[in-house]
Amino acid sequence: MRLQQLGAEHLAAVLEFETVNRAHFAATIADRGDEFFADYPARHQALLRMQVAGTDLFHVLMTDEGAVAGRVNLVDISDGEAELGYRVGRDFAGRGLATRSVGQVCELAETVYGLSRLRAETALTNHASRKVLLHNGFGLVAATGTSLLFRLELRRRTRP
Repeated sequence: MRLQQLGAEHLAAVLEFETVNRAHFAATIADRGDEFFADYPARHQALLRMQVAGTDLFHVLMTDEGAVAGRVNLVDISDGEAELGYRVGRDFAGRGLATRSVGQVCELAETVYGLSRLRAETALTNHASRKVLLHNGFGLVAATGTSLLFRLELRRRTRP
């Protein structure tokens, strides 16, 4: 497995990943809707433009066979801060891939992208996602009705 920044060459693999795992993801987060899948090529191009603009950074966890096993994204980058989001496909869950991939992106956020703080949100019922964040040094900062909000100060982080 290798983590790569999203590129044009990942279009088909990402669409397959999202399509194959749609029901799996919808069990814990809101479904992206039919439009996301129907218009994905245009969406992929928009993601690449966001990366060039520096407002968002998207990563794919690729298998040796060229399939996407997971995604880790930094979105809404502003003033040294970004929101972290991630997902691992059903067939790859439970292997520590989310924990390792999130850790890699946190390291990139600090050392390559120059960010100082990350925030993340999980559903109150998504215990696996909460464990990934806590293992990577995120601290719980607030709980809302159905969500938990986390923050990570990168410059003070202890590496797992």
